[in-house]
Amino acid sequence: MTKSIQSLLDDNALLQQLLLKQQALLESKDSELEAKDSKILELNQSYQTLLEQFRLAQHHRFGRSSEVCEAQGELFNEAETLVEDDILEVDTTPEPEATPPKTKEKPKRKPLPKHLPRVQVIHDIDKADKQCGCCGHQLQQMGKDVSEKLEFIPAKVKVIENVRLKYSCQHCEKHDTKPNIKQASVPSSPIPKGYATPSLLSQIITSKYQYALPLYRQETMFKQHGIEISRRTMSDWMMKCGALFKPLHQRLREIQLSQPVIQADETTVKVINDERAKSYIWVYCSGADSPASSNMAFKGVSIMRNIVLFDYQNGSRSGACPLMFLGDFNGYLQTDGYAAYQKVNAELIGCWAHARRKFVEAQTAQGKTKVGKVNVAISFIQKLYAIEKAITELSVDEKMKQRQVKSEPILADFKAWLDKSALQISSKGKLGDAINYSLNQWSKLKRYTESGLLNIDNNRAERAVKPFVIGRKNWLFNINHKGAETSAMLYSIIETARANGLIPFDYINHCLEELAKSPTELESLLPWNVKLG
Repeated sequence: MTKSIQSLLDDNALLQQLLLKQQALLESKDSELEAKDSKILELNQSYQTLLEQFRLAQHHRFGRSSEVCEAQGELFNEAETLVEDDILEVDTTPEPEATPPKTKEKPKRKPLPKHLPRVQVIHDIDKADKQCGCCGHQLQQMGKDVSEKLEFIPAKVKVIENVRLKYSCQHCEKHDTKPNIKQASVPSSPIPKGYATPSLLSQIITSKYQYALPLYRQETMFKQHGIEISRRTMSDWMMKCGALFKPLHQRLREIQLSQPVIQADETTVKVINDERAKSYIWVYCSGADSPASSNMAFKGVSIMRNIVLFDYQNGSRSGACPLMFLGDFNGYLQTDGYAAYQKVNAELIGCWAHARRKFVEAQTAQGKTKVGKVNVAISFIQKLYAIEKAITELSVDEKMKQRQVKSEPILADFKAWLDKSALQISSKGKLGDAINYSLNQWSKLKRYTESGLLNIDNNRAERAVKPFVIGRKNWLFNINHKGAETSAMLYSIIETARANGLIPFDYINHCLEELAKSPTELESLLPWNVKLG
């Protein structure tokens, strides 16, 4: 009996050992399965990331640059009610036509400008044809048809001979006395002892910095007129003109820093003699893209001065660059999310165009799928932009009131949607990146509702930097820091002139003439004080 019990106990112990081994084996298998599942999930996320990158690369190379959401028409008024849905169903049923479709109007050619001189060329029939073929009587003029053609006359180049007459006293010469010689003073010139006139310098400056025509191409163009002007000579002229414009640039900077709102952006520039792989040039804008229609006041300071200034700081992109340019500026500074601007003593405002761009990238990366969360986000942003479009012509105070009444509720709903979506969407994908960007920048993004002086985005600065980016594609690089500083100086003068409704060629020509005479007289050269004939 004892042996039988002992045998049962041994069998039970053996069974327990087998069960423990089986459990350990199952746990090991479960662990392996979890590891495999985790690996599959990781590989799937990597695949989705690579797929997004491929779609974006294809779009950047072959797609359109417009950031229009194709489904925004359907979602524009429905974002709040569909916030909870992961997938939105768009009703594609066409609405009944209330009115018959309009026929496409034939495009009309715009009339040629009336200020252009006109030369009449009379086209008449032969004298023999002025007799009626039926009765033989003389034909009488009954009217005329006039059609206009535009003729282009190539630029003309001429040489200005400055003849300075000399006068002396013949009486003194006869009596061996040192003659008293008088002569007209040397005419003022932007480049003393040089043969370049203000008009020639203005032509070279605007050709390069406004129309992105490199100096070597201008050298070829001058050769067509039989003139030898080497690119080295023109480059030297540009450096001297940049130095001549420096006091005016500094005065514009002083005025800009007194404005309540400045927008900023930066872009790369290649400097050959710089050891860094990339250098940067910064742009600062105040006012609007076009001349201000009113002269309002903000805290006792005159505003609405349209100023666009470029700044090159030894190729750096650190926070010391905007801090060095802006100094003690403590107004509103509107930028993208770049951390360098955090060092500036200013109230930072976010840019909704950058936030929208990230969602548009996420939409592109997801491919041709059903309308989902990314479209909801874009729809919220489009609503905010629709309000801005509707209040464009309102006063500063009215803009602020409309934003508080209409925009702030949309912002509150969008923030709630972002908070919820951040818990549901992986942060590794493009959509997760867009959501995190908006949440991280939220305190700055919503601040544009604080004042009617503020814009919803930083597009003003982005538009201002575009001419530099286009020019960079043609002239590619600057040789040294001094060349980059000159480029920044001359771009500033051109873009500020354009922002104030002036023709850059005429403005630069006028400034060069006046700066050559009295380089310290700057107030009359400010673009809003200049009246060109």
